[in-house]
Amino acid sequence: MALEVERQYRDDLNLRIQVLTVAVSVLLALVAGGYWYVQLVRGGHYRELAENNRLRRLAIRAPRGVIYDRAGKPLVENTPSYNLLIDRSRTGDLTASLSWAAGILHRPAAEMAANLERARRQPDFQPVPVARDLTLAEVARVSASALEHPEFEIDVGHLRLYRHGTQTAHVLGYLGEVNEDELEASAAANGSGPHYRPGDLVGKKGVERIYDPALRGDDGERSVVVDSRGRLIQEFTRVESVPGTGIHLTLDLDLQQEAERLMRDKVGAVVALDPHDGSVLAMVSTPSYDPNAFARGIRPAEWQALLADDNDPLQNRVIQNSFSPGSVFKVVMATAGLAEGVITPHDRVFCNGSVTLYGNRFRCWRPGGHGSVDLAKAISQSCNVYFYQLGKSLGIERIAKWARKFGFGEPTGIELGGERRGLVPDEEWSARVRHHPWYPGETISVAIGQGALSVTPLQMARAVAVIANGGDLVTPHVVRNRQPVPVEHLDVDPGILTIVRRAMGGVVAPGGTAYYSAHVEGLDYGGKTGTVQVVGGLIGVDSDDREWKLRNHAWFASFAPLDDPQIVVVVFNEHGGAGSSGAAPIAADLYRYWFGLQKKKQAVGAA
Repeated sequence: MALEVERQYRDDLNLRIQVLTVAVSVLLALVAGGYWYVQLVRGGHYRELAENNRLRRLAIRAPRGVIYDRAGKPLVENTPSYNLLIDRSRTGDLTASLSWAAGILHRPAAEMAANLERARRQPDFQPVPVARDLTLAEVARVSASALEHPEFEIDVGHLRLYRHGTQTAHVLGYLGEVNEDELEASAAANGSGPHYRPGDLVGKKGVERIYDPALRGDDGERSVVVDSRGRLIQEFTRVESVPGTGIHLTLDLDLQQEAERLMRDKVGAVVALDPHDGSVLAMVSTPSYDPNAFARGIRPAEWQALLADDNDPLQNRVIQNSFSPGSVFKVVMATAGLAEGVITPHDRVFCNGSVTLYGNRFRCWRPGGHGSVDLAKAISQSCNVYFYQLGKSLGIERIAKWARKFGFGEPTGIELGGERRGLVPDEEWSARVRHHPWYPGETISVAIGQGALSVTPLQMARAVAVIANGGDLVTPHVVRNRQPVPVEHLDVDPGILTIVRRAMGGVVAPGGTAYYSAHVEGLDYGGKTGTVQVVGGLIGVDSDDREWKLRNHAWFASFAPLDDPQIVVVVFNEHGGAGSSGAAPIAADLYRYWFGLQKKKQAVGAA
């Protein structure tokens, strides 16, 4: 009996020992697993957190490169800027922290939350910006609360300053905060492109966007030792930033400002370029916008106001709007007619105010007609009947061929990007796009720059440069010292272009359509007016009394001086009326400014 009790006691003891052994083993396994998870699986994360309690890595933002005009005058530079950063690892209530910051800065908490949301993929201990461009008073209020809110810190950065605001906006572009797509593209580039971080400001349009990699430079970094309250104790290491590369543009600031002044109350575009190499001397699109609003962080209300504006101030009308060229296209028609042997300079056409072709009556802009005209008079007085007849003789295929030779229907290649191609219609286009044949009567409209034909102001300036420089199709550009672009030379007799240049000189000479409005005392130059109908039935009718959106568009394309062209100026005044009164006087004033000539008399608009 005693042996049996002893055996039972021993079995119970063994069972208890076994259970205890299993329990201890499980606990040891859990402890070992925890150590394994913390040390190996999450080791890097916790080491970084531990290190962050002592070391902070602070970015040293590289100052963005300065942008200058052709004479070295600064167009864009940098000023000190104070930004509010938050370290999410140092706050127990993120919503309360943002609410406090919004209260003392008098800024919307939702706006700060949106800034924070863009950095949600970044580690919590990495400070991210929630408010930019703080005033000194705001900096003082944040600094005074550093003990109560150690999660916030002030970062001293660089604010982009566009010295001339609206005057250069469409060339320079603006900066904006990097978006999700740009962050993902940067991460996918694996160092082959710029490395973006949440909160970075990057070029969004214009020169700022195209040359962003060169302008942004390389950020540096400094590691500092901080105490438990986040106060800096000492600097540990430092890697200096590399400033961005400065860029010199081809723009002439003085000419740019004068062009903007002349277009300030208008909707349209002005472009001036060197006809020999395509350097853009001025590029103005009105209405414009202030890129400084984007540099400081544009407010939602400001952004919505820009989007709601019917005249679309964000659009660069020089390259992004295309319109029928009107009678300015007649210089291309004249070149095509002479080169194809369809006309000679001395052939004459009688204009009595209209002509019937293909069973339709086509009117000249002058109801009584121009009488007997040769090529020079047809251009200088812009006789439609002459060019109707020329259009019938050439046909749409040859017209389209020469339009493309002059660069229409394709982007000019300027660096700014976002160019419209415009449209050069022909039989193939009609069948492919409209699904019906090209009608001969449409050729007659295209012959005077109407119908489906459309061009941008920059394309028109490039085409006039071909006539001015003797046949070279240059590539417009806004940055100096860029890699040279091969020049395409038109296969056309230089003598033909001389004839057309001389005829354009007659436009601003006595008897020409722009003599009274655009003659410049002391300067011989060439030009061509163009008036584009917005609605039918306005030929020979003054459209100025109509609603603004129903008025004609005004063109004037020109070059100067006549015998040694050094500059091309094209003006497009949207709903500006006749080309002679709505566009030509602006070009004339620019020539007076450029060549230092005084205005001798008040210009009077011609028909």
